[in-house]
Parts: sequence; C-alpha cells; structure tokens
Amino acid sequence: MSDLGSDPGVGVAKVLGATAGAGVSLIYLLPKSRHEAASRFLTGLACGLIFGGPTGLWLVERLGIGDGLSGREVMLTGSAAASLCAWWVLGMLARVAERYGKRAGGG
Repeated sequence: MSDLGSDPGVGVAKVLGATAGAGVSLIYLLPKSRHEAASRFLTGLACGLIFGGPTGLWLVERLGIGDGLSGREVMLTGSAAASLCAWWVLGMLARVAERYGKRAGGG
C-alpha cells in the first residue's frame, strides 16, 4: 500500500468517498424533510473528510488486505465508511444522551 500523503489523487478519493457515503446514507433511510436531508448529508460529508484516512487504515489492518490496495482505494473506502456510519453513530449517541438526560433531570 502506498503512502496516503504522496499520491495526488488521494484528496479526490477522499471527497468522492465521503460524498458517496453521505448519499447512500440518505437513500438507505429517507429523510423526513429537506432540513434533515441537508443536515445528514453535511454531517456525513464532514465525518468522511475528517475520519476517512484513519477509518481506511483501520479497515485495511483489520481485514489484512493492505498489500493489494493503493492509497486512493484505502482513502475512498475509509471516507465512504466513515461518512456512511456517521449519522448512525450520532443517532445512537443522541438516544443515549436523551435516555440518561431524563434520568439526571428527575424525569
């Protein structure tokens, strides 16, 4: 696997992966409003751009497939995975906060 920082196409792969993951998350569970759609898309896009590299490296290491992938492929996969999972993780955290927030507030 090549170095993620030396390949000029890695940045493009990061943006494409994050966009694809955010789009799939919208298709998988349709939003109720335009506001929700925009919020979910931008959240997924931001998480894909921020966490794409570490997620891609983690996936490659976990699956043991680093020898056969280029830096672009690792970044594309990682960005798409991070973007796709972002809304689900934030949803779970919101439910946990809501559940424990009610208990702490006496309700």
